[in-house]
Order: sequence, then C-alpha cells, then structure tokens
Amino acid sequence: MEIINEIPQKLELEYPCTWCYKVVAYERAGIEIAAMEIFMERTYSLNPSNTSKGGKYISMNLELLVHNEDERNYFYETLKAHPHIKMVL
Repeated sequence: MEIINEIPQKLELEYPCTWCYKVVAYERAGIEIAAMEIFMERTYSLNPSNTSKGGKYISMNLELLVHNEDERNYFYETLKAHPHIKMVL
C-alpha cells in the first residue's frame, strides 16, 4: 500500500500491463539463469541496470507482460526465492 497525501491508497493498475522488476544478484549469469528457469515460455526483456560501488552486486531490469495482480505478485515472490537472486525491487 502506498501513502499519497497521508491517505493510504492501493496502487491501481490496468491489466494486462508491462511490469518491470529490478533484480539484484552477485553476477549477471545468475539473473539470466533465474529468468530462463522462471519465464521459460514467456517473453521478457532483461537489461543491465547498475553495479554496486564495490562491484559485489549487479542489478538488471526484467520487464514482461503481467495479466493480473496475482501473477505480478507470484513472479515477484518466485524471483525473490530463487537461489541466484539476492533481492527483487
């Protein structure tokens, strides 16, 4: 839930829509492997984002079409639980 003007409001999205997850891992290959395993039959794009100051972490933007909120949340939780992934934003 997001707070706008100090009033809690739920994010309103129209589905289907394109959603972008920022995926953080120790290496690019780990993110690529996770995406291939999770989104085997889906079309997605994976683009470099940032590398941490010390070079320990890399982030990539993973973008795909989601059809509803349950699917969007499922992909978030599945990415977050993958052993190659450190964090998902």
